[in-house]
This record gives sequence, structure tokens and C-alpha cells, in this order.
Amino acid sequence: MIAVADRTPTERHEWFASWFDSPHYHRLYAGRDEAEAARFVDTLIGRLRPRQGAAVLDLGCGTGRHARRLASNGFEVTGLDLAADSIRLAREHERPGLRFGRHDMRAAFGDETFDCVFNLFTSFGYFERADEHLAVVRNVSRSLKAGGRFVLDFLNVKRAEAQLTPHEMVVRDGVRYAIARWADADHIFKRIDVHAADGSSPRTYLERVAKFTLEDFRLMFALYGLRAEEIYGDYELGRFDVETSPRLIVVARKTDDTAKADYLRERFLRMRLNVSGETPRYEASMR
Repeated sequence: MIAVADRTPTERHEWFASWFDSPHYHRLYAGRDEAEAARFVDTLIGRLRPRQGAAVLDLGCGTGRHARRLASNGFEVTGLDLAADSIRLAREHERPGLRFGRHDMRAAFGDETFDCVFNLFTSFGYFERADEHLAVVRNVSRSLKAGGRFVLDFLNVKRAEAQLTPHEMVVRDGVRYAIARWADADHIFKRIDVHAADGSSPRTYLERVAKFTLEDFRLMFALYGLRAEEIYGDYELGRFDVETSPRLIVVARKTDDTAKADYLRERFLRMRLNVSGETPRYEASMR
């Protein structure tokens, strides 16, 4: 178990920092399926078979529903998330073998510390710049022990975009949430207009997720010595089909082929990652 200390970078206005710490976020998504999350974790563990007592990280853990299930399987679990309110709620469930901390995944969170890192329920793809997403992958790779595995659970962009519900009204505890969804070439968006019961002025939040594909993840992972080994398309770990699968779940392993990773990073200086149409800023620190 690593020592957990809250660590966040210099803060700037970012949609996820305000939205995920809003009471409206927790109210709107209060009905998330805990049983489904538990089944998914159990299915993953049955497939991956980490050793008992393995050091496991739930990166972007939210209030800790996946981390709690991981801990119940006998692992030493750390949960990290940027949202202070989510971590406050998660810490109500702390016990030996289960710890939580506030942390920005763009900042390093370990050096060969974990046997497995989990990033579940589309907790990736929120940042503005491509180099920020790459920093997360770099940090995951650095935090894994040799041969350790990274499990990333992302939306299947093609199916999600095809099945977008443009407009929806949800009512929770007398509060109306007017939701609009759309996409452009690079992102999927969700706007939430909050209409409080007291008739006060509406408040607006925006969600934005990058339209990463399997090919994007293969490239990002390879840049930092992670090899995608298994690809699944749903929480039962069924086969991935880009047209029909609801999820894109990638299981990658940390390799020892650092020479190849270094070569790929140099090549990447001359390439564009399909995020925002810009060449990512590349710094020596990203090595």
C-alpha cells in the first residue's frame, strides 16, 4: 500500500474540476448500477487473476465503488481522483487495504508501485491538450511493476455517437436537468442545464470526452512501453465490435522493450494524434 497524500497541480478552470465536485453531479448520477460495477470487477479479476495481496490502483476512482469491490477481492487498493467531494465520500469506506487520495492523474503517482492499474467508466479523455493525455499514459506505465497490467474502460466512440440522444429532461429531488448531447470531429459533448426547484437562475455544466479509438490507444500505449493484449466490448468481456459494442475495454501489459518505446516517441514527434488536430507539445519531461 502506498502512502496516500493529496496532490493537485496548479488549478485552472477545467470543466471536470467544477462539475465532478458539484452536488448536482452526484444527484444526477445517483442511480448508477452498483451491482453491475461489482460484476464487472469480479469478471475482470477472474480473467486477469492477480495474486492475492496485489497492489492495485483505481485511477479516477470517483466515490470508490470499483475500488471497494477490488479490495473485497483481497487486494491492497489505492483510489485516486481529482474531485475533492468524491474523495471525501470515498474515504468514509476506508479500512486496512483500502485508501483514497485526491490527485490529478497528470502528475506522477508512483514508480513501479502497482501490479495493476484500473481506469474505469470513461475516466479518461477529459483534457484539453493531447500531451496531457499522454502524460497520464506515461504515469500509468511508470507506476506499474514489470509485467504489470493496465485496464482502461472507455466508451465505444462510434456506437456512442450513432446513438446520441440529442435532448433529455431528468428530474431529481425536484431539480430539473435539461441535457443536450452532440459531437464534433474530435469530441463528444454533453451540456447540463440545472433548473433548481426554487426558481433561481439556471446553472450550466459541460462534459467533453475525446473521441479516442482503439488505434489511438494502441499508439499512446506503445509510446510508453504498454502493449495492448486483450480487447473487449462490454462488461461481460465479450468480443469488441466497433459497430455494436457499447464499451471499448483494453487490457495492456507493461513490457521491457524500452528501446522500441523510445523509438516510437521520437517518431511521434512527426505525427498527429487524433485528438484535436494539433501536434502534441512534447517535452523532455514526458520521457
